[in-house]
Amino acid sequence: MLPRGRPRALGAAALLLLLLLLIGFLLLGGDPECERLEPDGRAGDLGCPRCPLTPRVPSDGRLRGASALDGDPMAGLWDHNRSACDPWPQLPPKCELLHVAIVCAGHNSSRDVITLVKSLLFYRKNPLHLHLVTDAVARNILETLFRTWMVPALGVSFYHADQLQPQISWIPNKHYSGLYGLMKLVLPGILPPGLARVIVLDTDVTFASDIAELWALFAYFSDKQVIGLVENQSDWYLGNLWKNHRPWPALGRGFNTGVILLWLDRLRQVGWEQIWTLTAQRELLTLAATSLADQDIFNAVIKEHPELVQPLPCVWNVQLSDHTRAEHCYSEAADLKVIHWNSPKKVRVKNKHAGSFRNFYLTFLGYDGNLLRRELFGCPSQTLPEAEQLQRALAQLDEEDACFEFRQQQLTVHRVHITFLPHKPPPPRPHDITLVAQLSMDRLQMLEVLCRHWPGPMSLALYLTDAEAQQFLHFVEASPVLSARQDVAYHVVYREGPLYPVNQLRNVALAQALTPYVFLSDIDFLPAYSLYDYLRASIEQLELGSRRKAALVVPAFETLRYRFTFPSSKAELLALLDSGLLYTFRYHEWPQGHAPTDYARWREAQAPYRVQWAADYEPYVVVPRDCPRYDPRFVGFGWNKVAHIVELDAQEFELLVLPEAFTIHLPHAPSLDISRFRSSSTYRDCLQALKEEFHQDLSRRYGAAALKYLTALQQPRSPA
Repeated sequence: MLPRGRPRALGAAALLLLLLLLIGFLLLGGDPECERLEPDGRAGDLGCPRCPLTPRVPSDGRLRGASALDGDPMAGLWDHNRSACDPWPQLPPKCELLHVAIVCAGHNSSRDVITLVKSLLFYRKNPLHLHLVTDAVARNILETLFRTWMVPALGVSFYHADQLQPQISWIPNKHYSGLYGLMKLVLPGILPPGLARVIVLDTDVTFASDIAELWALFAYFSDKQVIGLVENQSDWYLGNLWKNHRPWPALGRGFNTGVILLWLDRLRQVGWEQIWTLTAQRELLTLAATSLADQDIFNAVIKEHPELVQPLPCVWNVQLSDHTRAEHCYSEAADLKVIHWNSPKKVRVKNKHAGSFRNFYLTFLGYDGNLLRRELFGCPSQTLPEAEQLQRALAQLDEEDACFEFRQQQLTVHRVHITFLPHKPPPPRPHDITLVAQLSMDRLQMLEVLCRHWPGPMSLALYLTDAEAQQFLHFVEASPVLSARQDVAYHVVYREGPLYPVNQLRNVALAQALTPYVFLSDIDFLPAYSLYDYLRASIEQLELGSRRKAALVVPAFETLRYRFTFPSSKAELLALLDSGLLYTFRYHEWPQGHAPTDYARWREAQAPYRVQWAADYEPYVVVPRDCPRYDPRFVGFGWNKVAHIVELDAQEFELLVLPEAFTIHLPHAPSLDISRFRSSSTYRDCLQALKEEFHQDLSRRYGAAALKYLTALQQPRSPA
C-alpha cells in the first residue's frame, strides 16, 4: 500500500511537468525562425512543437558550414541557427498524379529503367506518369514492355530524343552518356506546357522510399527557387582529385543531377533556355568540353544564380561514385531514400559499403514485376481498353471448369522485354532468313552450339522469371561465342501461370524478326552447317515471294545419343541413318507428325518436291515473315505446331521439301508439360476441347474449305 502523501506528490510533479511543456510550447511558437507549411505550400504560424525546419539557401548563396560532407550530413542544406523542432513535409494527397522524367537510350539503359521503375512502384502510393525521352531502340523496347506490363495508375509518354539533339549537339561532352547526358537541360521546353512540376531521375538510381516524400519537398521552394538538388558527394568540383584537374565552376562541392526537382513553369518564366545556353557558351570559351554532361552546366548556372536552387537532404541522392564521400551522409542518416550508382562501373563500383547497397539493388533487379500490378484503391484510374477487355474475359471464366488453367493461361498477358541484350539489326538483303525459336531456362545450353550451326540472324523468345533473366544475362556475358553475336535478338517473356505459353513465345520471336523470311524451328534442333546459305539460295532459285506462295520444308531427324558426330552433308546423314545412329524425327513415338515429308523420296531427290498436307503434319518450315501467327490458345504440350501448319495450308501455301536441307533434334529430358500430358486424362481432354474450338474458328474463317481438317481432330493424342 502506498503512503497517503504519495498521490499528492505525484500530482504536484505532473503539474510542474505540464507547466514546463507549456512554457516550451509558447517559446517555440514565438520563434519567428520556426515555420510550418500550410497545405497550399505557404509558410504559416507554428502550431505544434514538431514544426518543419524550412530549408533555405542563405542570401549570400553560400552553404552554411564547411560542407554537408564534413561531419553533419545535413550541414549546408539546413540553417543550423534554427530551433531544434523537427516536423515533416506534408505528403501530397493519395490520388495526386506525380510526374517523373527520365532520359533513356539503348538496350542497357532500358534494362536499368525497368529496375528503377520497379523500385518506384514498390513504394509508391500515388498514381505516376513517366515522361521518357528515348532513342528509337529504347522506345521500341519500353513501349512493348509497358503495354504488356499493364500496371494500374501508371501512365507513360514518349519523347523523341533525336528531335532534341540539335539543341545540345553544339556542346562538347566527354562523359560516357554522350548527347543523351545533356538532354535534361531542355526538358522544360519539351514537356507539356501545362505540366508545372516534375522529378527528373537518372536511370542508375534505385528508390528506397515512396517518391511522394520527394515530391513533398517542392513545398519548401521559395518563390525564386526552381531547381531542387542534392549536394555532390565527392571532391570533383573542388578540383583536387589530381594534378591540373580543372572542373566547371560550382558552389563548394556543387550539386549532383541524378535526382532533380524541376519547377517547370517557373523555369520557363525566368528564361531557363537562355540562362543555361549563355552560361555554357561563356564557360566553353575557356573549357574544352563538359566532363559530367548536364551536371557541369547546371552547376555553372547555380554558381552564377544561387537563388535558383533549393538544396535537398543528402538521403535523396546517396552517390556511390569512385571517389564518393557519401559515408558522411549515410552513417548519420537514419533512413536513406535514393541510391545512385553514378560510377561508370555502376553496381560493380568498389567502395567501403558497396556490397550492402548492391544487395538492395539486386532485390529489385530480380523482383517479380508481375507483383507490382497493384491497384491504388480509392483513386480514379483510366483503364486501357485492352485491359478492360481482358478483365471482362477473365471474369467470365469458371474456376470450377476442369480446363480453367488452359483458359486462364491463354488469356494471360505476359510482360515482354524485346531485345533484352544489345542487338544489331542485319543489313537489308532480299532473301535473308531469321531462325525463330523459343526456350526456357533449362535449354540455355543449346545456345552456343546453335550459334555455331547457324551464322545468320536469330530471334529467340525466352520464358524466364525476373531472377532468371539476370542469370541469362550473365550466361551470355560469360560466353565468348554468345557475346560476340550481335545479330541474335533475345526477347524475354516473363513467366506467369502454370502452363508453358509456347505459341505466345513463338509469336513474340516471329514478330521481332527483321528479315523477309523466317525459319520456324525449335531450340533443341541443330540445323545443317550449310543450311543458312542453302535456304537463301533456294528462296532465290524458286522465286518465292510475290510470284509463289510456299512454305519450304526442312526434313527433321533425331539422335538418341547425347554425343555424336554431326553430319556435314546429306551423304553423311544418310550413312548415319542407315547405321541406326539417326532416325527420322519422332519415328518411334509419332511418325505421322513428319511422314508426309516422304523421307524415302527425299533420299533420292535432287530438286524440291511438293507434298500434300495430312492430319497431324508438323514440319519445320521456312516462310515469309508476314506468315500467319501461331494460335495462342495452345499452351503447354500438344497441337501447337500442327495448328500452325493447318493455317498455312488453309491459306494455300505450297509445301515444298528441300532435297539438301536437314535439321537434327538432340535428346533431352521430358518437359513438365509433356509429363502432364502423358499422365493426366484431364489434360488430354482439355487439349481435345481446344482442338474442337480451333476447328470451329477455321470453319468461320474458311467455310467449307475447312472440312478437310476435321479428320485431324480424331486423334485423342497428339504431339507438340
